[in-house]
Amino acid sequence: MKMTKELNKLFNEQIKLEYDSAFLYLAMSEWLEQNDWAGASHWMEVQYKEELAHAEGFVRYLKMKGEPVELLQLGLAAKEWDSLLDLFKAALKHEEFISASIDKMAEQAEKDGDKASRLFLQWYINEQVEEEVNANDNVTGVSRCKGHIGALLSFDREKGTRSWSGEEVPLLLF
Repeated sequence: MKMTKELNKLFNEQIKLEYDSAFLYLAMSEWLEQNDWAGASHWMEVQYKEELAHAEGFVRYLKMKGEPVELLQLGLAAKEWDSLLDLFKAALKHEEFISASIDKMAEQAEKDGDKASRLFLQWYINEQVEEEVNANDNVTGVSRCKGHIGALLSFDREKGTRSWSGEEVPLLLF
């Protein structure tokens, strides 16, 4: 089934948003590194790589379907936050925004009767649940530290243990 112009437009916009997300998380990683949060910086660097993989999954899907891929102009990533908590709250808000965008795509695919695209998007819908849980956990983790440096350093150390292989991303080829 050929994708409607509206759905193709939404896919291309989502590719842009995934790349925007990647660069936002790279900027966050750099800010964290500069502010001596090495573990949290590592966590965001992994998040950056994950978002690049998400974008690539969307690109590969469009190419597989013979649909046009339009690489849209990326936005400027924020690069300053007032605090560790402020940064993680911004990440949570961003993930909620991305979830809404993917939901809109799924609704359009359903409206169009494009079952293949709707099924493809289900992985991303499930992934966004995980992304929001992780982002919320980070906000909660920092909030619970209540500014105590020992607790914050323990939180930071734990963030430095994150790993990711990318193997679960649909259509991602290494």
